[in-house]
Amino acid sequence: MKVLGVNAVFHDSSAALVVDGRVVAAAEEERFSRRKHGKRPVPFSAWELPELAMRWCLEEAGLTPADLDAVGYAFDPAMTRPAEEMGLSDPWDHLRVTYAQKAPGFLATALPGLDPAKVVHVPHHVAHAASCGLAGPSPTNSVLVLDGRGERGSHLSGRYVDGKLEVLATTELPHSLGLVYESLTDHLGFLRSSDEFKVMAMASYGRPRHLAELRELVHATGDGSFVAPEPDWSRWAPRRSPDATDWAPEHADLAASVQALTEEVLVDLATWLHERTGDRLLTMAGGTALNCVANTRIWRETPFEEVWVQPAAGDSGTALGAALQISAEHGRVPEPMGTAALGRSWDDADLAAWLERAKVPFTTPADLAGEVADVLAADGVVAWFSGRAEFGPRALGHRSLLAHPGHAANVERMNDVKGREQFRPIAPMVLTERADEVFTGGPVPSPYMLFVHDVRPQWRERIPAVVHVDGTARIQTVDDTTNAGIAALIRAFEARTGLPVLVNTSLNTAGRPMVDDPRDALELFGSAPVDALVLGPHLVRRAALFAPGTASAAGS
Repeated sequence: MKVLGVNAVFHDSSAALVVDGRVVAAAEEERFSRRKHGKRPVPFSAWELPELAMRWCLEEAGLTPADLDAVGYAFDPAMTRPAEEMGLSDPWDHLRVTYAQKAPGFLATALPGLDPAKVVHVPHHVAHAASCGLAGPSPTNSVLVLDGRGERGSHLSGRYVDGKLEVLATTELPHSLGLVYESLTDHLGFLRSSDEFKVMAMASYGRPRHLAELRELVHATGDGSFVAPEPDWSRWAPRRSPDATDWAPEHADLAASVQALTEEVLVDLATWLHERTGDRLLTMAGGTALNCVANTRIWRETPFEEVWVQPAAGDSGTALGAALQISAEHGRVPEPMGTAALGRSWDDADLAAWLERAKVPFTTPADLAGEVADVLAADGVVAWFSGRAEFGPRALGHRSLLAHPGHAANVERMNDVKGREQFRPIAPMVLTERADEVFTGGPVPSPYMLFVHDVRPQWRERIPAVVHVDGTARIQTVDDTTNAGIAALIRAFEARTGLPVLVNTSLNTAGRPMVDDPRDALELFGSAPVDALVLGPHLVRRAALFAPGTASAAGS
């Protein structure tokens, strides 16, 4: 059975293809269009489809639209209510419903040959639930979904058993933990529905002084749900200008208070869910599941033995979930999702052709890991482009910027390279078998960078670039099965430095989507102070690119 999943109503537009229960391809529209998040999550944009991502998914599998058995659209307009009944103030919210109702026709126009009768509306939070509950490591699991909003709610707790979902609790709008966090993001001067991770980073610099007051407004209700009206943030801190380059202590304290509150509510909800199911495995999705500090508290403090978070936990993952849900409903219980590397790739010859067309001098070293480790050991920055692109917001060693973790100045340096705020941390990647030696307090393996770990005291001075102000790090574990190239690179780097860790951050600059194709990689390399570029097996050195007598030097 061939099912295409589509996410289009809010943001993080995406498409995913599932064939006979196996995930064949998944990608976000932003990687093709180069528009961050694909579009803004406003009602007027709900008509925009991820046309480039949809077409690529079909091309990747050698299918035409007529070959599809179903298309899952991750929003069900039949479940909605008027905005005023849901406590929402947007007078244009009805446009989302209209566009979702018309989606079969829009999809048939975008994909000529598709029968619009094959389009199935999958409820937004069911699509989120399927993206983790059906893609996770076991067919029986508890599932926890929280985000800003779906059709009429903001939360779902339930359980999957052999591909079937039992819903145990939901929370209706206007109560939304995600919308509370989004509104704080806006109050702190960041871009709502985009920059929530900046609030999580800022929280580490503050104290949760307002937690007791906030608990009176936002809290779990003991029945699997919660209340979460939007507070008046000005009670605790003045609105911060989007143009501000710094922040006041009261801003960090408010961020810390709301972060702590979010963690508490999530722990309460997960604990309640375990009391109902007794499962060993909790799976999570929804934008709130990208809060890696909260995920770690759930792992530490609830009875669940294992917590698995969908790497594309935001709305992009609902495309995958919609396809998986339809597959399961037709008897195709999906296979576990073994990797987030589900996007585009190019073979070695194609990558060489890109470099030749760009007249960029390059080599194809017999020992690529060794030569790149030499650059990193000498404190160079490396742009690493290898294999299939990641699905989701995290760079996981396929589209990454790499650096030496042993120099504290590399925090400022990497943030300067990317053009982003200096309070933002950079993360480590580490071999799975070495993770417990360096880090503690979080799950291992941690392949998707969705939990935080404490850096062991004896390592903090050895790898200061990846130690956040609170002594933690958001680690990614790698091994020869998940990413043999990066594993070899880490071993080569350790042989030169004694450090089994590398700095890993996403291969992009501030405000731009992650690099996806070779052109994107070459453009970043040409505009950012990066010392070397790896394209598959090929290596470009900045020193060679601008050496006297080269085409690039002659044109500079």
